Amino acid sequence: MKLGFGLYRHMLDEKHFDFARQCGATHIVVHMADYFRGSQTFSKTDQPIGDQQGWGVSEPVIWTVDELLAIRQQIESHGLVFYAIENFEPAHWHHILFDGPRKLEQMEVVKQIIRNVGEAGIPVFGYNFSLSGVAGRVIGNKARGGAQTVGLEGRSKQTDSLLPRSMAWNMLVDPEAQGFWPATSQEQLWQRLEYFLREIIPVAEQAGVRLAAHPDDPPLEEVRGQPRLVYQPYLYQKLLDIYPSKANALEFCLGTVAEMSEGDIYRAVEQYVSQGAICYIHFRNVHGRVPHYHETFIDEGDIDMARVLRILQKYQFDGVLIPDHSPQMSCAAPWHAGMAFAMGYMRALMQQGLD
Repeated sequence: MKLGFGLYRHMLDEKHFDFARQCGATHIVVHMADYFRGSQTFSKTDQPIGDQQGWGVSEPVIWTVDELLAIRQQIESHGLVFYAIENFEPAHWHHILFDGPRKLEQMEVVKQIIRNVGEAGIPVFGYNFSLSGVAGRVIGNKARGGAQTVGLEGRSKQTDSLLPRSMAWNMLVDPEAQGFWPATSQEQLWQRLEYFLREIIPVAEQAGVRLAAHPDDPPLEEVRGQPRLVYQPYLYQKLLDIYPSKANALEFCLGTVAEMSEGDIYRAVEQYVSQGAICYIHFRNVHGRVPHYHETFIDEGDIDMARVLRILQKYQFDGVLIPDHSPQMSCAAPWHAGMAFAMGYMRALMQQGLD
């Protein structure tokens, strides 16, 4: 297995590549849909957009092969591998998510993105088939020593308010749209996913790209009046079974799966790694389960990270581990310090297990 590092698009510069390499990373996962342009602070919490809540305006820009190759060259010049991209822009595919009138048009856009990614030699594309995205997470000083972290403190106005038609995946996609999205049933959501997979997986296979699904965060059954897809561990299997293919795979988030109200995190890891279904893992820890949990330092939560690593080694996992959502530490560079702590712990754990 390999040690990786996740960077948002606005972080694709020499200093961040050097930082990742100094922490021991060999592989990079890039969030091309940059929700937090210009910010390195805690971000995945609800912020106001007028009288709505969200992270910003989604920009439906199709990433060209030349653009992706330029980023790859920049990454490789620092001794790193461009391993994966995370997330479509919501504006790329909100009609697919909501079965809207432009669904066929957007499906062609998504297919072209995957073709471009494959042509640029990037082997994995992570995605989250979610209607309402992240909502209800709050900042608190609940990690060790009062470090700042995020969590869920029960259902709230943010989790229970209806999702405006102007938004998808917690971002503004159509500022002129009025009213709210009608309720979607679980059956309808899975039908939309099946349509998406049956259209996109053959394209991904031809392009040499693995599509990797992230579970719902927070893993509640419903958020903002819309159902969730993978909010229990067993639902990952349902997703895989829709279209069995190496290209239909998982972006396995340890923290999110551990937050789920049911299931055993170690059994879930073994179930999916034994199938060769996991491309990469968000290697993070958490205390508690929905609807009450908070994220922790990598060594202090409910998950025995060494036990997880032993399971991965047992099945000769050859994917990438990246840190995710590390608590902010009390110093001049809180994000860097939190990530460096997580990377050091992960690197030591991997070396100990491999020796």
